[in-house]
Amino acid sequence: MAVPLAFRNIIFQLQRCKNASIFPKFSNQIHRRNLSLIFSTSYKPTNPRTLVSSKLAKEDTLVLRKDERLGNGEASSLEPVSSSTTIAAIVTSLGGPPGAVGIVRLSGPSAVSIVGRVFRPKSRKRRKDFSWSPNSHVVEYGVVFDSNCNVIDEVLVVPMLGPKSYTREDVIELQCHGSEVCLRRVLRACLDAGARLAEPGEFTLRAFLNGRLDLAQAENVGKLITANSTAAADSALAGIQGGFSGMVKLLRAQCIELLTEIEARLDFDDEMPPLDSVLVVNKICTMLREVDNALETANYDKLLQSGVQVAIVGRPNVGKSSLLNAWSKSERAIVTNIAGTTRDIVEANITVGGIPVTLLDTAGIRDTDDVVEKIGVERSEAVATSADVIVLTVSAAEGWTLEDDRLLERIQSNKRASSSSTPLFLVVNKIDCASSSSNCEWADRLSSSFDKLVFTCAVTGQGISDLESSIVDLVGLDKIPCGGRKWTVNQRQCEQLVRAREAFVRLQSSIDEEIPFDFWTIDLREAALALAQISGEDISEEVLSNIFGKFCIGK
Repeated sequence: MAVPLAFRNIIFQLQRCKNASIFPKFSNQIHRRNLSLIFSTSYKPTNPRTLVSSKLAKEDTLVLRKDERLGNGEASSLEPVSSSTTIAAIVTSLGGPPGAVGIVRLSGPSAVSIVGRVFRPKSRKRRKDFSWSPNSHVVEYGVVFDSNCNVIDEVLVVPMLGPKSYTREDVIELQCHGSEVCLRRVLRACLDAGARLAEPGEFTLRAFLNGRLDLAQAENVGKLITANSTAAADSALAGIQGGFSGMVKLLRAQCIELLTEIEARLDFDDEMPPLDSVLVVNKICTMLREVDNALETANYDKLLQSGVQVAIVGRPNVGKSSLLNAWSKSERAIVTNIAGTTRDIVEANITVGGIPVTLLDTAGIRDTDDVVEKIGVERSEAVATSADVIVLTVSAAEGWTLEDDRLLERIQSNKRASSSSTPLFLVVNKIDCASSSSNCEWADRLSSSFDKLVFTCAVTGQGISDLESSIVDLVGLDKIPCGGRKWTVNQRQCEQLVRAREAFVRLQSSIDEEIPFDFWTIDLREAALALAQISGEDISEEVLSNIFGKFCIGK
């Protein structure tokens, strides 16, 4: 029985190399390389930082245009970053109201000399032979000159000399006045003095390549910048501080340790004591449990990043707009006694249980000859189809009508057509306009057709907290990641964790079937490679470009 299973293991690995999705355009060369990784006993994963260093003598670059492992693979969209260049960018937000202070950041070997050409401390006069020699992490006050020797701003300069900086290079930050005009003039002066405008995410890319961050931590930097809620920010910060990275590195170290022990017995079996298979199984079970616990955070991460969309639908004049205003504590939607007032989607953003929630007030759904209102109705149905939660609103004063019957049927039909399992709430609004007995009689009868039944009054705010609690319960916002962990895994990390998990499961089967040690190493090496993809110890240029290209310029 062991021989056929062994062959199935080999076939699986060959098929996996052929169909691997992480590198979309493998050449024959990469196929041969993957086969050598499977059966070699002396494999050492390719570290992108080592790969970069070995190439510097020829191309003088930190990032290769092509991944050497791909042979004739497709070139990256990210331009090469020269190791001898110094980059500069505005790192504070632009486009909104100006702040009191804005920052221009430089990083690279020439950062000090470039700033020295445009900056003069206030205590010193401008001389041609002046040479600026800053002390690391000591703030200096002075002025910035443009190429025509005109003063363009008063600034505070914060020098952070490598390796004690974000990128582990010399980093200089110029704290300017916050107007966009001031910031762009100071940036232009730095570029004229020899700096190059930074690409999106290039500062963090340099931090990764210089060993300041691993890839999982770098991805969490992007999450922290774009966090829309306290929970999302806490999660990203926990990832930056190494919670997830530490677990991945420990798992990978355990894989390599076990792999080394098994391969030693393959070479020196007669000279070593027998391998304790029970101890090996226990180690694998422990690692598998850690991977499962990390995978549990994937759905939570999706909620943190994307939030929840709640579509408030119903026939005209049942209080949808009033409900949105009461829920968001704002006057986002126009409210009148005229049916059909809302003709387009009105959004309001709130936070529920630390998760960003977008409320969508829609046009009243009914049959109409009005061209504009008809477009609004179509948009309402489209929003309901794509929302995470549908709130069907009914007026307690009017009760359940034939129009509500038809609307419910349309919603359920759309859900069936799209195979959707979107939760459907029944919200009985305007309960202050009807007696409680008339509310309960028909609402209780219909409650079986809905996931939740909530009574609200938009005027007083009654029932809003019950509505939020229902969303928390049904969507699962109350489920804290296993072990109270704040960090979460994104889609890319999740894919590699699944890959590692599958390798551990196959390894367990190999041990149970008493397959020879040679085949144990195949799955251990596969798990180690998957974990290395997460931390960036073994990663392609294409993946790096995709990750850091999503960052803002200046980070």
